[in-house]
Amino acid sequence: QAQLAESGGGMVQVGESLRLSCEASGFAFSNHVMGWFRQAPGKDREFVAAINWSGRTYYGDFVKGRFTVARDAAKNQVVLQMNSLAPDDTANYYCAATRNFGATAPTAYIYWGQGTQVTVSS
Repeated sequence: QAQLAESGGGMVQVGESLRLSCEASGFAFSNHVMGWFRQAPGKDREFVAAINWSGRTYYGDFVKGRFTVARDAAKNQVVLQMNSLAPDDTANYYCAATRNFGATAPTAYIYWGQGTQVTVSS
């Protein structure tokens, strides 16, 4: 019954910002690392960011300080604040959960959402 539901995607222009949210249910949210991945057509799924139960974070190399991941434990939510968006950020963004802090491979994540589309116009 584990479920993850992403929201907040949309279309923006270069340099603008989006805030993605992921609401979790059906599993021990506080005991899992929550991550974000993205996948564009014809490309592999790519690690974006993750945060553990105590607020420790790590990011994909491409982020370069533009994105911030955070938890709201009271709401069982994880958010991804994306700033300075570029066309290369266009992708379907997925929320996922793992028990392994530091994991960046999709195979390490055991729960997945359906994704939310982010499109950045040039």
